[in-house]
Amino acid sequence: MRVLVTGARGKVGRATVAALQEAGHDVRATDLAPPVFERPAEGEADYFQADLTDAGDAFAVVRGAEVVVHAAAIPEPTRNPPHVVFHNNLMSTFNTLEAAIRFGATRFVNLSSETVPGFFFPERPVLPEYVPVDEEHPIRPQDPYATAKHFGEQLMDAALRRSDIRCISIRPSWVQHEGNYERNLGPMIRDHSETSPGFWSYIDVYDLADAIVLATESGLPGHEVFYIASPDNVGGRPFEQAVREHYGDKVEIKTPLSREDAGGISIEKARRMLGYDPKRSWGDYLDEGGRLKPGVTGLFS
Repeated sequence: MRVLVTGARGKVGRATVAALQEAGHDVRATDLAPPVFERPAEGEADYFQADLTDAGDAFAVVRGAEVVVHAAAIPEPTRNPPHVVFHNNLMSTFNTLEAAIRFGATRFVNLSSETVPGFFFPERPVLPEYVPVDEEHPIRPQDPYATAKHFGEQLMDAALRRSDIRCISIRPSWVQHEGNYERNLGPMIRDHSETSPGFWSYIDVYDLADAIVLATESGLPGHEVFYIASPDNVGGRPFEQAVREHYGDKVEIKTPLSREDAGGISIEKARRMLGYDPKRSWGDYLDEGGRLKPGVTGLFS
């Protein structure tokens, strides 16, 4: 299929472009970064610079695409003014989706976020009602990033009411690759007293890209929301024991767990409906001391 990937120069977009090409799709990539005016590398996807908060740019790049994978976004709310985060993330989603509808695209894959329920960047701290968190968990975002992502999912619902497009929203956990595993997850492996808003959940960027390919090729009707995470937790700690140690009885643990070292996010819906089967773990990259193993390479080496 002809697939447009937005945010193609980011970590998620970059891995997604590669995975879609490997799966045999005709990929066009877009991002804010300027193109390089050199001969394209062999197999390089067509690239087009665009600011998707501008409707004209969005319509220009979406035209001709059968599927849009929308990964473009400011990736968290703490390093930009709140209004910039909210405007950029919501309007880029609206404009790209609007263009996809008007040009008759059949599928829109929306990169949402694990932050949507509201306990990742809250001004007033709050814990999830239960773990592992699944798609049925109540949604109460506070910050501009999570709020914009929540509204983006609602835009998908609205699209179904006015068009024949089908939508999938993916809520990835904290995205890791060979270039940032040690920096991000290493401290939690070395010190099991460290907590995380996602209850030690994470996702390997290549497993996430595989899930996005599944969503691109899916024939599911309507709009479905899926959490995408690794099945294990950082450091392989006994999950129930760790939750009780750090949070006592403040958080309900939904049992039975899928595995003793489960992560804080449930991926059972994605397994069941998308055929999602993650293959990578933090242990493929890091040793027991949380240091990068020798010889680990990839797109982000």
